[in-house]
Formats: sequence, C-alpha cells, structure tokens
Amino acid sequence: MTDFEAIDALLAAAGPEVPLPPAAERRALREGLNLARAQLAQALGVSPSTVGGWESGRDPSGEVREKYAYFLEGARTKLEVPQDGPAGAAEDRAADVGTAPATATASGVGTDTGTGIDAGAAAEAGATSAEAQEGGADDVEALAVPEPCVLCGAPARHQVAGFPQHLDPVECGTPAPAPRPPQPATRGTERVVPERRPVPPAPERVAPEPLPASPARPGHQRRGPGPHEPVPVVPAGRRLRAASDTPDLIGRAVAAALAEHGGDLAEAGAALVKRAIPDAMALLDETRKGGRYDVVAHPWIPDVLRKQSARGADRIWEARPKWARRELPPGAHEVTALDVNGAYLSALKTHLPIGQLEHSAGFGHDRRRAGVHLITPPDWEHDAHLPNPIGNRDEPGPLWVTEPTLRLLLRLSGPKYGLCEPPRIHESFTSGATENLLEKFRVALKDARDRAIAEDDEVTLEYVKAMYSKFVSTMGESNYNRELYRPDWMHLIRSQAFANLWMKAYKAHEEGLTPVRVMGTDELHVIGDWRSVFPEGRGVAEVKIKDTYTVGEDPGPAR
Repeated sequence: MTDFEAIDALLAAAGPEVPLPPAAERRALREGLNLARAQLAQALGVSPSTVGGWESGRDPSGEVREKYAYFLEGARTKLEVPQDGPAGAAEDRAADVGTAPATATASGVGTDTGTGIDAGAAAEAGATSAEAQEGGADDVEALAVPEPCVLCGAPARHQVAGFPQHLDPVECGTPAPAPRPPQPATRGTERVVPERRPVPPAPERVAPEPLPASPARPGHQRRGPGPHEPVPVVPAGRRLRAASDTPDLIGRAVAAALAEHGGDLAEAGAALVKRAIPDAMALLDETRKGGRYDVVAHPWIPDVLRKQSARGADRIWEARPKWARRELPPGAHEVTALDVNGAYLSALKTHLPIGQLEHSAGFGHDRRRAGVHLITPPDWEHDAHLPNPIGNRDEPGPLWVTEPTLRLLLRLSGPKYGLCEPPRIHESFTSGATENLLEKFRVALKDARDRAIAEDDEVTLEYVKAMYSKFVSTMGESNYNRELYRPDWMHLIRSQAFANLWMKAYKAHEEGLTPVRVMGTDELHVIGDWRSVFPEGRGVAEVKIKDTYTVGEDPGPAR
C-alpha cells in the first residue's frame, strides 16, 4: 500500500463517533425489553460490569460503540411500535397470563412489571422478575442443558438467581400467584406504580431437581454431606443455595488448563497466570450476583485521582511504611523477619465507596462514607519505637490520604490509644460505602488459597495469588483491565494493607516484642518470642519466617 492509499484508508475509517443516548435512557431501553445485562454483554462480547459502566455514564469506543449504538437504536424502534400492532398483540397475550408489558416513560425511566409479581410474592413462589431484587437483572444466566423450571417443571433454558425458570410467562405452564396490593416504587424524583391485574391462584410449587455440581478437579473426589450431617448453604440473591452447588470457577479453570496442557504443571500454571485478570473479573461478577449494591464500575473521577503526567502518579498518598529502628540496646540481638501472608487479600475487606465520589469541605468525618481526604496530619512523637502511620514523608503540610489512613489516625488519636492529635480534614471526595463490598470475592479467593495449601497444589496457589494481586494493581489507569476503572479502590485497598501491617507492628510492641523494621505490605522484623504473639503458618491470619539475622555483637570479657 502506498502512502496515499494509506491516507485514503485512514480518512475512510475516520469520522465522528456514533452518538449515544443519555445513560439513563440506555438502561431504560434495555430494561424495557426485559433483557439482563448479562444477555446484552454476551451479545456484545463484553462483561456485565462493562455494560453497567456504560449505563452509568461511561462511553464505549471503537467497533463496540457502533454495536452498542445499533442495539440501542433497535431497542428504541421496537419499544415505539404502535400498540395496535405487534406490541398490542403482545399486551393481549400478556393479559391472558396476568402480566403487564414493559414500557419506557418519557423521562427515560423504564417501568418493567415483568411477571406482574412483586418481590415478596416472587420470593414465595420461586419466581424472580427483573425488578424483584436489586441487581436482579444480572442474575439471569443461560443454561447449556435445559433444566426443570421451579414453577411448572417443564424444561427451562435460563436460570434466575441460580434457579431454573422460564423468562417468558407464556412458556411457563404455571399461572402467576395472586398479587399483593401494589406498592409505589420511587426512582429519583418519579414515583412508579406498577400495574396489577387479577390472576388465578398458583398451584402447589414443583420441587426443582438438584442443581448440577461443579466438575471435580482431577485427582480430587467431591464429597457431599452425609445423611446426618448439616448441609452448608450460602446466599443466592434473596434465597439460599447449597454451598456444594456454588460454581467453582477457580477449580474449573485449573482443571481445564491442566487438561489443555496434558497435565504439565509449569505450562498450565503459566497459562493461568496470564488469564488471571479476566478470570478475576469473572469471579467478581459471579460473587456480586444478588448483592445489595449496584457497583459503579466507571464513575467520574476527580483530578486528584488522575495521573499528573503520562508516566507520573496522581496526588494520593498511600502511607506505605519504610521504617527502621534507630537504636538498639547494647549486645547481640537475633532478629526474625516475618512475612505477613495474603496482605492484599486481607485488605479487600475495607470500606469502599460504592458510587461516584462527591466533594465536601469541612472537618467532619462521616463513617458511613469513604473516599480520599485532604488532611493536615498530626505530629508523631513515637518514631523511636513505632513507624509513623502516614509512612515516611519529608514534605510538611496538607496531603491527600485514603479512608484507611484517615481512620487509622482517628483511631490512634482516640482515648483508647492516645498516641497523637486528631488529623485536620480540609476537604474530601467520598461516596456511600460498605466494608463488605468485595467480601464474597475475598472469601472465594481465600477458600481456594486454603484448599491449595492443604492439598500442596502450587498451580492453584500461584493462580489465586495472581488473581487478587493483579486485580488490585490493574483497577486504576491500566491497559490490562478495561472492565473496572476505580483508582480510588486501588489506593484504598493498598492503604488498608499498610494500615493492617502497622497494627501488627503495634501489637508486637504492646506484647513485649521489639519491632526493628516495617516495610511494604507484608514485612515485619522483630526481636523476641514472636510465636507467643503471632500464629505461624501459611494461612491468611498467620505469618511465616522470611529471614533471621543477628544485629550487634556481644561485649568481650572485661579486663
């Protein structure tokens, strides 16, 4: 191709981006067609969380933008069909089984009455409408093999919240149960009252067949509870399901990699580590099903969280410790360098903002919110024995810190510790928060890690380590993870790991040990009987020996 041909090709491909409707209308169009995020994501070749980001204001680009615009335009056209046409026929058909059609209001807010059953009736009958639970649309999954519907017993090709069920009431042989009195639902400033139609009572519910168990890994036998043993259960939306029926995505991935590479542990392990990021996002999507909160995956980010240059950093101070004791008593001392296991894995349990960060000014701190804060840190007078909670910082004056650092300073300034004055808060960017946002994700990784250690399974262990470490490191401005853009989460999780390490150093000091060095996320050097303070092992709540060395010399015999 000549230079002129290359320019012609470039000009042909260039042009204005396809326009997209506002974010609220995008979601309304999808819900107006009673489509789950997972269904649309599968059609576009992206993840459900990516679709959620688009519906929260984030715009796609390139070829996927054209596909998304094509879907939205088609959805708008389909919803605007006159009622005396095909849509009117659909309404008449819905009336026969006690359902109401999905409509889109002029303000762009969708009113989806789904199966015509409210959330309470849906839970009692085993049916789940698109609005029956928060984030319920993400609970719809296609089944590879049809399974008996929990309502009518006929084969169903989808499952809702883990239960096989017909999505279209026309296909289901069970009439919907009698509705409860309609309750108005508030969305923003608009009150939406779903239409209710009288329906015949529901027959006795048909018990579903047991869900298929996850395939066992080679060499390991899956054992269920005995006839007199309790059955472990876990939440699945508003219902419960047996823990043995929860998809084991990690075990399946390891088994598939071993089979693909003919049992070669090194090749299978390398392949698993390469796919750790998308696999971690898939696990996150699985563990978020039935969650109380709809996570904003691509929110607006304030300038303090944006890189100041292409290769530079943003303005957030994570308080990474790099401390060494200045003096030790005379004589020789044996130092043990302890390694804190799973530091980032434990730090996933921290207060994370759910939605978009909002600015505020003032000295107050709301424990129901989390984010980043501009503070003037207090003076620290204990550097001879303990590291400064904000890490090694030479520049005086205010700085931007994360929620874990601020909470640690407030804790240490309280009456229980009394180690410093409270920090001065000047301004903040915060959102409503919860400490359990990633809890199911963390527990799934921790359980897989514990099993791998118990079974001496290094392939799974390295795979799990790569999943949580890369998940944390790529959720900011990274080219490796386009599904989640939360640099605030990245800073908060890292800072939580540093705060956890500081508390271990403080515990060692209070229990009579001598901390001599604190470094990074997981390294604590102490003098003394550390086994009386910290449990030894490879578990997340345990520590292991990284190194031992001697500092100082015994004085020679006196002359």
